[in-house]
Amino acid sequence: MEILPNTPSPGSARSAVADPNPAVLSSDFETFIRMLTVQMQNQDPLNPIESTEFATQLATFSSVEQQVLTNDLLTNLGAQLSALSVSQLSGWIGMEGRAHVPVAFAGQPVTVTTQGSNLADTHQLVVRDANGAEVQRFETVGERQTVAWGGHNAAGNPLPHGTYQIDIESFSQGDLVATTPVEVHGRITEARVVDGQTLLALEGGQEVNSSDILGLREP
Repeated sequence: MEILPNTPSPGSARSAVADPNPAVLSSDFETFIRMLTVQMQNQDPLNPIESTEFATQLATFSSVEQQVLTNDLLTNLGAQLSALSVSQLSGWIGMEGRAHVPVAFAGQPVTVTTQGSNLADTHQLVVRDANGAEVQRFETVGERQTVAWGGHNAAGNPLPHGTYQIDIESFSQGDLVATTPVEVHGRITEARVVDGQTLLALEGGQEVNSSDILGLREP
């Protein structure tokens, strides 16, 4: 059996089976077909290819073909699932979602749900601006509660419009034991797929993964 110079050996075709890249698989698949054809055309008549070796190459041919078809099927299936996910979430549009996201403050009170650690004896609500600077801190309860945050600084003056991170810091005998972000309530205005993930846009401009939504309710 003669193999032409610069023609990939059967081993290189078999290694392509494990390659998850569809473009590479397709290229190696076509290369394998050409290689097998050339082998059969140029085999030594006095020393033809053995049946066992030929059967092995045919099995490799079948494996590569099936891998290419499987990758195409998975790609199409992924696109269908993404479309289905968005379709299912269409009923969420207009609903009020709850998630751990920064608060978008535009001058009006923002509804948040707070909860501290049950291992602590005191709790404080802490507000930080987009630069991480603390702008408000006050004592609160540790039990779960829903409140309207008015958007004021430590002096009681209205804060500028913008995005704020609000956390509950829980202390035990003066030591910080837990920091828990508040849950923000916001009306869902859009659902879209980005890089295979379904993102939901809230009316305040925040975006959250659909899997991170903690609850839904009528606005």
